[in-house]
Amino acid sequence: MRFDEGRITALGSAPADGHLSAGLVDLQVNGYGGIDLNSGALTKDEVLALVGRMLDLGVTCFLPTLTTAAEESLIAALQAIAAARAGSALARHVIPYVHVEGPAISPQDGPRGAHPLAHVRAPDLAEFERWQLASGGLVGMVTLAPEWPGACEVIAAMAARGVHVALGHSAATPEQIRAAVASGARLSTHLGNGCAAVLPRHPNLLWAQLADDRLTSSFIADGHHLPADTLRSMVRAKGLDRCMLVSDSVALGGLAPGRYTQPIGGEVDLSAEGRISVAGTPYLAGAALPLLTTIARAIDNAGLALPEAMAMATRTPGRFVGGRGQISPGGAADLLHFDWQLGDRALVLREVVVMGRRWEGVLW
Repeated sequence: MRFDEGRITALGSAPADGHLSAGLVDLQVNGYGGIDLNSGALTKDEVLALVGRMLDLGVTCFLPTLTTAAEESLIAALQAIAAARAGSALARHVIPYVHVEGPAISPQDGPRGAHPLAHVRAPDLAEFERWQLASGGLVGMVTLAPEWPGACEVIAAMAARGVHVALGHSAATPEQIRAAVASGARLSTHLGNGCAAVLPRHPNLLWAQLADDRLTSSFIADGHHLPADTLRSMVRAKGLDRCMLVSDSVALGGLAPGRYTQPIGGEVDLSAEGRISVAGTPYLAGAALPLLTTIARAIDNAGLALPEAMAMATRTPGRFVGGRGQISPGGAADLLHFDWQLGDRALVLREVVVMGRRWEGVLW
């Protein structure tokens, strides 16, 4: 395989051993390895360090994800990410834009998840424009709950600006889901999570999102957020081409098992299996596992073949970041060489290539 200026110019033969794939694409990363994008005090150096951690994990493209917070906190974090991208060609390549999850989500307990109620607010196009002004237009995806008054107008305006609108953390009716899709929403954020624990059998917002072929759904396939039967059924219903995997990882990802105090969730326990739960309870308080692990768990839990699971972590999410996640002439020269066999609990990396260069732990 040959590269020029970070692009693939000619294809070559597959490696004699192991597997070759495009670099992983993760559309929802809140942090990892002790770095918290939502700490309220994010620095550009922390963003650059997170870029390195993601590359160590085979993720050659990711969306830093900012959750519900005060406007000034969101703007400060956006500016830190913009500063990191401005000083590093590699960071600009790995971070195409930012995903803002909230603040226009459901205020109800359950659908709201761990997002702070004090900062939940109605969708506001003027606030969105202030985010863009402060960050140089860096917000490219927004997750919101479509049941807010005026939500459809905001969705249509964002979509007209080229922003990907996702539905999530919602208590919407099926009619409100359909209206949001008609207005331009095209994704479902971590479907099956961020909704009420008890729903009517039918109709409900899950069926409405599974049924609409205009929506592509992301799933947290870590084995904790969705039972195996649920994941398998949802993937079958949605269709492989409209399913993608996200880590939704938080700062505790990659850390040793134990009890931690974090800004959202308070005292939490991190298990050896990567489950983060509110201390002393079964309630989840975030996700800890990277895509290298969730791909393997998705294969087991959803009955997928390796190429199917890899597509859910490369080509399908890549459609939302300019066609990344593919090995093709003219495409980004981002590649993984890895080992995996049936029954393995994670993919094992041999080599990561990003922008046509072997990743060796030093940003440029």
